[in-house]
Amino acid sequence: MDWEQKSKAKPNGKKPAAEERKAYLEPEHTKARITDFQFKELVVLPREIDLNEWLASNTTTFFHHINLQYSTISEFCTGEACQTMAVCNTQYYWYDERGKKVKCTAPQYVDFVMSSVQKLVTDEDVFPTKYGREFPSSFESLVRKICRHLFHVLAHIYWAHFKETLALELHGHLNTLYVHFILFAREFNLLDPKETAIMDDLTEVLCSGAGGVHSGGSGDGAGSGGPGAQNHVKER
Repeated sequence: MDWEQKSKAKPNGKKPAAEERKAYLEPEHTKARITDFQFKELVVLPREIDLNEWLASNTTTFFHHINLQYSTISEFCTGEACQTMAVCNTQYYWYDERGKKVKCTAPQYVDFVMSSVQKLVTDEDVFPTKYGREFPSSFESLVRKICRHLFHVLAHIYWAHFKETLALELHGHLNTLYVHFILFAREFNLLDPKETAIMDDLTEVLCSGAGGVHSGGSGDGAGSGGPGAQNHVKER
C-alpha cells in the first residue's frame, strides 16, 4: 500500500504562490457556511452504533465529499501550476510499496491518495459491509492514515486553490466540510495535532463556534495563526 511519509529532503527553495496572503482567513470568507448546524453534536458516537461502524461510515463519506470538492478545482490543479504537493511551507511526498520516495506533482499526489483510499473503502476485508464480517485489528490505524491524507488534500485546496473555490462560490461548502471533518477527527483522535498544526489558524477561526475545538498544539504558538508560526520550508 502506498502511503506518504515524512522526508528530510532538502527543500527546493520555491516560494508557494499563496504565501503572501491567506485569503481563506479573511472574515468575509470564513463566515461562509452551507449550514449553521452544530457539528460537535453530529460527530459523537451514537449509543447503539459500533465504533468501527461509525468510523467506517464517516470515513467513507468524507472521502467522497473531499474527492468531490477537489474535483471542482481539479482543472486548475495541474502539474504546471502545482509542481509539488504544497501546503504553506510544507511539501508532501509519496512513498511506494517498496518504500521508494516518489517525486510527484500535486495532482499526481491527490490521485495516489484517492486511488489508495478508494481501494481500501471498497475492500470487504478492510471495510466490511456484509453481516458477520469483522473489521481488521489494524482498522483504526488505517482510518488514521486515510484521514491524514484527506487532510492534506483539503489543506492544499485552501492553500493553492481558494481563489478558484471562491470564484465558483463553493467556499461555503469547503468551510462546512472542513469543520465537519476536523471535528470528527478530533472527536476520535484520528489526526496528530502536529500534522494539522499547519492549518491551525484556519481551524481556530472556523471551529471556534462549531463545538469549541482547540488545535491541540504543543504550546509553541503554532495555533495562534501568527505569520511567524511557520517560517521555514518543511518536507514530509
